[in-house]
Formats: sequence, C-alpha cells, structure tokens
Amino acid sequence: MYYELYVDVFFLMNFTMDTILLALLKKALACPVRYGRIIAGGVLGAVVTCVVVIWPCKTTWAKFIVFHGVINVLMLRTGLGLKWGRELFRGWVILYIESFLLGGVLQFAGQYLRQGSVFFALAVISYYVVLGIWKIILLFSEKGNRYCEVVVFFGERNCRLRALIDTGNTLKDTVSKDPVSVMDQASVKRLTEGKQPERFRYIPYHSIGKKEGVMPAFRMDKIQIIRDGYRINVEHPLVAVCEEELGSENYQMIINPDILAGGKKNGDKSSSSTSV
Repeated sequence: MYYELYVDVFFLMNFTMDTILLALLKKALACPVRYGRIIAGGVLGAVVTCVVVIWPCKTTWAKFIVFHGVINVLMLRTGLGLKWGRELFRGWVILYIESFLLGGVLQFAGQYLRQGSVFFALAVISYYVVLGIWKIILLFSEKGNRYCEVVVFFGERNCRLRALIDTGNTLKDTVSKDPVSVMDQASVKRLTEGKQPERFRYIPYHSIGKKEGVMPAFRMDKIQIIRDGYRINVEHPLVAVCEEELGSENYQMIINPDILAGGKKNGDKSSSSTSV
C-alpha cells in the first residue's frame, strides 16, 4: 500500500505542533528564552521529522529512537536551551505530558470539525486550552507557582533569568528595611559589565551549613517579574550577590516575595530595552 505525502503540508503541521509544545514548555519551566528561539526549535524539529519520514530505512526501532530521542532532545536544546542531565530529562518528560494533553484536545475537537483547513486555528485554540489546564495543575502545585521569569535592568543592559519566589527569603536591609533578593555571581558580572555599581552595602544572612555571613548588595534600576501573564515592575530593588550556586533547579535568582507588594502590575508587553 502506498500513501501520498505532501511534504509542505506535513512540515507546516509539524512545525505548528512543535512550536506550540515548546511555547507551553517555556511557560511550564519559566525558561528565560525569547520566542524567536522557540520558533527555531520548531523549525528544526519539523525539518528533522520530514527527513526521517522520507528516510528509506525499514528498521522500526531506529526510527523510533530518532523520533522519541534525537528529535525531542534537539528541540529542547535548540528551542529552550535546556542543559544536559536532570534539567533536560525533566523537560523531556513534561514535553510528553503536554503532547498527550494537546493530542487529547485536538482529538476531542476534531470529531466536531471535519474540515482540514481549520487545523491551524484549532491548534492555536488547543494551545490556550492546554495552557489553562496546565495553570490549573500548577494551582494545586505550590512548587510550580514558585518559579517565574525576570528581566533585571542595570544601566543600559538587561538580563533575562529564571527565578525562584522563595517565601523563606526574609532578607532585609538593616538600614532601609527594604526586602533583598539574591542573584548569582555570574549573572551579576554579565549585567554590570562596563558599569560598576556606585555603592555597595552588606547584608547579613544565615544558612544551613554556615552559621552566618554577609553578602554585598546594591540597587538595580528595575526588576520586571513575568508571572501569570503580567509583568510586575519593581523600581530600584536591592539585590545581593551570592558567590555560590543558588540551587539544583537551574535558577539564577531568588526573589524576596515582599518586593511584589510594592511592584506595579502591567499588561504583558514586550520590553523596549536592549537585551544582552
């Protein structure tokens, strides 16, 4: 039995689905990547899928490994920049969960819409349905609501990071009593390249395995916290510099939740600042 395959249509369908899945995963993992990179990951996934489909290989297990191993890993590495190891495996698992959810929504709606021309509109609608389902899941998961994207502004530079909103972070400046967030040293160096902070202050802290210590801190121009479809702008927040790794979940900043109370919530609009 022979089938006719329209490669252009097949490519567009795969590109649409791959891009939607990566966009959903960006939300789920709060990955600090732009949508241009996600589109690149979708294009790569669709291209490799087309190549594998027309590949004259009759070994089923070889194509199975490529489909479920190589292609997905390439998409995750290219589209979201996930690192090898635990982070990549976690993204791979969530990608399949999203695939099942998205496939279920498409199958349910497809029985009422038989026209193939509405596929792309249906795919976009399915994205928002699955995003809503995912938010409901995160609503019952305290850990899921703790992660967000942040854009930190200092001088003419800004840096997009993954952050943890830590209710256990009660650091405050002893003089101004302002809440203090924490950023890893590598991100601070990248952000302050070419312009050094004018004034440092030192924040005392206590942690497990170390009775006490101090961290240098200075004021950023602004932090923009991207959460639940909104951008919360916090002007001139205090940020301490941590010389050690912040955690094993690949986040670069710990947000003191007290700064959210003083933030200004705006609609989800793109920043006009120059990106690093």
